[in-house]
Amino acid sequence: MPFKVREILLVATLYDAYSIEREGNFSEYILGEYYQLDLTSVPRITGVTTFDEAYYQLETRHYDMIIMMMGADKRSPVEFSKKIKEKYPYIPIYLLLNNNAEIAHFEQRSDIQNFIDKIFVWNGDSKVFFAMVKHLEDRVNVENDTKMGMVRVILLIEDSVKYYSRYLHLLYSIVMEQTRQLIEDVNSDELFKVLKLRARPKILLAIDYEEAISIYNKYKDYLLCVITDVKFNRNNQLDEEAGFRLAEEIRAEQKDLPIIIQSSDPENAHRAFQLKASFLNKQSDTLAQDIKYFIGTYLGFGSFVYKDANGRPIATARTLREFEKLLRTIPDDSLLYHARRNHFSLWFMARGEIQIAKTIYPFKLEHFEKPEDIRKFLLDAIIQHRNEQNRGKVIPYDEAYLTEPSTILQLSTGALGGKGRGIAFINTLIYNFDFHRIIPNINLMAPKTFIIGTDEFEFFMERNKLWDIALHSNDYEEIKQRFIEGKLSEALMSRLRKIVLAIKKPLAVRSSGLFEDSMMQPFAGIFETFLIPNNHPDVVIRMQQCSNAIKLVFASVFSKTAKSYINAVHYKIEEERMAVVIQEVVGQKFEDVFYPHISGVAQSYNYYPFAHMKPEEGFAVIALGLGRYVVEGERAYRFSPVYPQLEILSARDLYKGSQVEFYAVNLANPEIDLLHKGEEAGLVKLDIEEAERHGTLKHLASVYNPDNNVIMPGLTKPGPRVLNFADILKYNYIPLAQTISIVLDVVNEAMGAPVEIEFAVDLTKDNAQRSSFYLLQIKPLLGSVQDYSIDFSKIKPSHIILSSTKAMGNGIIDDINDVVYVDPETFDKSMTITMAEEIEQINAKLTEENRKYILIGPGRWGTRDRWIGIPVNWPQISNAKVIVETALEDFPLDASSGSHFFHNVTSMNVGYMSIQNFNENNFINYQMLHEQELIERTTFFKHVRFKQPILVKMDGKNRLAIIHLNREEQQD
Repeated sequence: MPFKVREILLVATLYDAYSIEREGNFSEYILGEYYQLDLTSVPRITGVTTFDEAYYQLETRHYDMIIMMMGADKRSPVEFSKKIKEKYPYIPIYLLLNNNAEIAHFEQRSDIQNFIDKIFVWNGDSKVFFAMVKHLEDRVNVENDTKMGMVRVILLIEDSVKYYSRYLHLLYSIVMEQTRQLIEDVNSDELFKVLKLRARPKILLAIDYEEAISIYNKYKDYLLCVITDVKFNRNNQLDEEAGFRLAEEIRAEQKDLPIIIQSSDPENAHRAFQLKASFLNKQSDTLAQDIKYFIGTYLGFGSFVYKDANGRPIATARTLREFEKLLRTIPDDSLLYHARRNHFSLWFMARGEIQIAKTIYPFKLEHFEKPEDIRKFLLDAIIQHRNEQNRGKVIPYDEAYLTEPSTILQLSTGALGGKGRGIAFINTLIYNFDFHRIIPNINLMAPKTFIIGTDEFEFFMERNKLWDIALHSNDYEEIKQRFIEGKLSEALMSRLRKIVLAIKKPLAVRSSGLFEDSMMQPFAGIFETFLIPNNHPDVVIRMQQCSNAIKLVFASVFSKTAKSYINAVHYKIEEERMAVVIQEVVGQKFEDVFYPHISGVAQSYNYYPFAHMKPEEGFAVIALGLGRYVVEGERAYRFSPVYPQLEILSARDLYKGSQVEFYAVNLANPEIDLLHKGEEAGLVKLDIEEAERHGTLKHLASVYNPDNNVIMPGLTKPGPRVLNFADILKYNYIPLAQTISIVLDVVNEAMGAPVEIEFAVDLTKDNAQRSSFYLLQIKPLLGSVQDYSIDFSKIKPSHIILSSTKAMGNGIIDDINDVVYVDPETFDKSMTITMAEEIEQINAKLTEENRKYILIGPGRWGTRDRWIGIPVNWPQISNAKVIVETALEDFPLDASSGSHFFHNVTSMNVGYMSIQNFNENNFINYQMLHEQELIERTTFFKHVRFKQPILVKMDGKNRLAIIHLNREEQQD
């Protein structure tokens, strides 16, 4: 019997498991391809989240392979694998890393191969899981299948985990298409034989010369092609020309065998040409397109051809919907013809509709009295499957679900991107966790959502020939113009028309990059979001506005901001693929504007607790109107969900920092100009007096009495309005704080890491007198996770440059010489925009010199409000390794938590320190900074350099940080 993976043990956090399961569509989209090749075996996946659970499973059941997701702790999977191999040496263990940054850690360990069979890295595409399964099966089955079934072999020689993880799932994707074409080209009886023989090519991976030669010699008669790197080990030493040596040896025997040579050195192209081989540049920004060009000849999709009793075609179904429609009308003799031959279950298996196939397969003709009973049975199985499938998942586009509340429709194929993946995860949580039982007095839901998969982005780029200008032009305005002129697919345009006809509220068109909002790969706020009123009387114009917003989201991948950021985090633009999320905006119409009563963000870990708060209880930041006000770091209200009645600020400071404006969708101007006005085109910023006139301040605002310096709840008294949400947080008009706290706990547990959620609240009551809480986004907040404690006894006080008791980050940074700081003597709070421009220039110079630095300045970094901090974007300070926020007189500091900017700080492991009140534990030694070598001085900044690297020490658990001279430490 050929080896088949029947039992898989998956060791992962809940969120890792969810992500690798293809955003909630695991069976249909990944293992569905597996079933197309082997209908007789359906692998079962058992997921566990702890090693104790894994040990228990291994003791109670046999597993064919173990797949371990690489969590935050690099040691645990390795130690676990060692123990497993001691007891179960025959079970293959595959390690799946979350991102490329983790590869080096494992490549440096020479003993890793003793207990981990193969390492893969997840690059945002869940098909890598399918590739891992097929890699194992191919390795075991290739000898039998070549001899018995004459199957072909593709030989891949690649020693880089990053590249073979990418190549393998791409190669398998192409092979799947080839197999589907083969299935479509044969009749039903031959189909059964083809699937039984598993005739698709096997893919074998070699990582060094000896392994490659061994595979070649064994399967030379079955080779379809060879894809080889140039530099890899030969005789246990790195050989700069190993790939060419291999190609020469193969060419001596097989002159016509296709060979692809891949290399990071373009000069190797000539050598490849001499060997009559194709060449791929591994550093190319279009590497994926290049691979597809070379291996993209195997395309095709299998349709179900209905036949009459004599085997003559009478109708063709290309999709399940078409199959269902035709099934209702085909003649009885056709129904019986296919039922006798088991064609229905075979086709469902081949399409990945496994549950339907399982349901109908056991039944034979003799189980039914008449053909009509068979027809009804098949239709019922399809409908039941679809209903179960849609519960809490992303639904492939179906016009019938356009107006269904809280459903997610996928408008085009491809990955959902980070944001889309998070939204899909939200939907799964809402429908699989009984929140209503715990929080009965509020509706918890997700807004109506549509997701455009990444395939549309690739189609758009290639069809409109935009790759060249997008990658090489520095004129973003020109890029946007070219993108606007491009054409989306006809299928998408048709679906957009139906959406704008069906949806009566404004629409938010959001970016959802492949790496956006994902673990260890933060891109928060880098790409663009557009809000469109969706109220123009001409449906064609509404559709055009929506399509333009999509095109501009695509274009934002290539903005100056995005390019700078992607370069800073050592990714390539070509590795990013953009999906798009279209959401119905939460809120109500008030005169000529549209907005929710409340928007906000909340995080499950609070780095700035006080009094009896605990860090793990989290915090929230809320504001009136659209959430842009919060995530851009403006004057929103911060509170603890566990202690919502506890005021963080004094009455006077609360009044001074209170929200005075809010964002809304502008319904008065349906003629929006997205190209020239950008993200602001569909918005209007209003004074809170407008909200009071609308009646939306009723439960949100209080009144400040400056004479008594007190805040009075309600709006019955005259005086300045203060948005402290007292009626909700103190008097529990709705259980907002409780809802946030419970949602954070559930999501934090599910994702296995600290998280941030974005939400909106509509206070309008439904028939059951419940307001609605909408979950808009979730994202992980991953900083360094290892504990580190500072031994202050070994640090001389005279060596201390900075000390903070409100810090985040963990561990030691010991390679920084440069400090850039705002000189307190020259600081002018009216000139913060100029300061942002100055630091951008300094950052650019330090980036070019590849020098990390410490950045110190007053107020909030990254705010959009120039009066409470310096309004920088992340790329303007992208080379800062430590960021310090300080308070100055009459310029109080409110930490940046809750903004896109702050999310990037935490996720990229940038040290962050806050000094709100100068004292013996919170201070900056400006005199020591002034004494260092002055590299550059601008109007407001000084850039100084220490002769020796200074030490940054951060204790994230206790929120302590210290920066001091790197001199011999000794006891005082």
